[in-house]
Amino acid sequence: MEMGKPWTRMLMLLCVLTLFGPGAVAAETETSVATGKEHQHKALAKTTLALPGDVVRFVYDSGYQFPYPEDGVRGIYVTGNSAGGERFSSLLELVNTTELNAMVIDIKEDHGYLTYRPGEDSPFYPISQNYIHDPEQLMRTLEENEVYPIARIVVFKDSVLAEQRPELSFLDGGKVWKNGRGEAFVNPFLKEVWDYNIDIAEEAAKLGFQEIQFDYVRFPEGFERRDEVLQYSVGEYEGGDGDHVQKRVAAVTDFVSYAKERLEKYDVDVSVDIFGYAATIKEAPGIGQNFSKIANEVDVISSMIYPSHWTPYFGIDKPDLFPYELTREYAKVENGILAQLDNPPVSRPWIQDFTASWLGSGNYQRYGKEEVEAQIRALHEQGINEFLLWNATNRYTAGVDYKQ
Repeated sequence: MEMGKPWTRMLMLLCVLTLFGPGAVAAETETSVATGKEHQHKALAKTTLALPGDVVRFVYDSGYQFPYPEDGVRGIYVTGNSAGGERFSSLLELVNTTELNAMVIDIKEDHGYLTYRPGEDSPFYPISQNYIHDPEQLMRTLEENEVYPIARIVVFKDSVLAEQRPELSFLDGGKVWKNGRGEAFVNPFLKEVWDYNIDIAEEAAKLGFQEIQFDYVRFPEGFERRDEVLQYSVGEYEGGDGDHVQKRVAAVTDFVSYAKERLEKYDVDVSVDIFGYAATIKEAPGIGQNFSKIANEVDVISSMIYPSHWTPYFGIDKPDLFPYELTREYAKVENGILAQLDNPPVSRPWIQDFTASWLGSGNYQRYGKEEVEAQIRALHEQGINEFLLWNATNRYTAGVDYKQ
């Protein structure tokens, strides 16, 4: 069997260590400034770590070079269909001709499918789709164009796994419970579910992605109204201290901590998407998100602060009509929380580049250049220089000044 590039590099490193000792290879790091604080980013995943004695721990090398953008990440969301289809060329042109520099690409999407075909011997082959036909070519193209790659992995919203393994989900009368949109969730209390998703994250890291972004790191919305009605296991959280809310918070936070620990050998950053309102309250009781506790465990925190997704808040009756004001007020709150942490993560919020017509007449406006720039300006004025643009259809506004 022909030996792939990563294993060849590992063997070369082993030879170096054999000849010259475990101190022969050192890590390279690059420092960037985000939200006014220094944050160490791993520029090249080419390092071995020496432990006491003759034991050497390897850090995986994908063979690609993706330096962290010096002036911060400014990215767009890209579905598997877009990444592997005709739209990718126009999205790449958008990044190449603007101040954008990153793509958040679906690797495990909202239904629970892998967006590319791994080897037929992979345990994930049965849940894979051929959206990204050639992931290696995709990574080479991103490297050639200096586009920073982030792998989005949807965690606990997973209809595929729930249907295949109902015991890992929430049951209602013996059947898998689904929300009003027909979506099923798997159980954040169960370590088997954790490992399933982190195994997929490891595959993304091996492909060359420099950051693993976990989304839907939570229980279903409104779970506090169902927690004593649905049938499910609480796993290792049975008994002990804490009420139902605290156990949910512990499960979600523990997953993030465990994921970061397992992914350490791949030298990738770990980020989590989180509801924006979670930063404005002590904790979101139903879904188990505690902003401070999650922020303590990650390299990057990405709050979803789309103006359209807020009810009246911060004294703003119709937030979608006031993107600058809503974003500014949120940023003030988040900055205050992160300032209290000893080692705060980079703040990289998700902002809105779509029109929320479902809000009804008088409650929404068409989002274009002015509205997108208003959000970016508000973040910059509060010292937040990184952001991600969300549009589920991957159609982004032209002519935006992304650096303000």
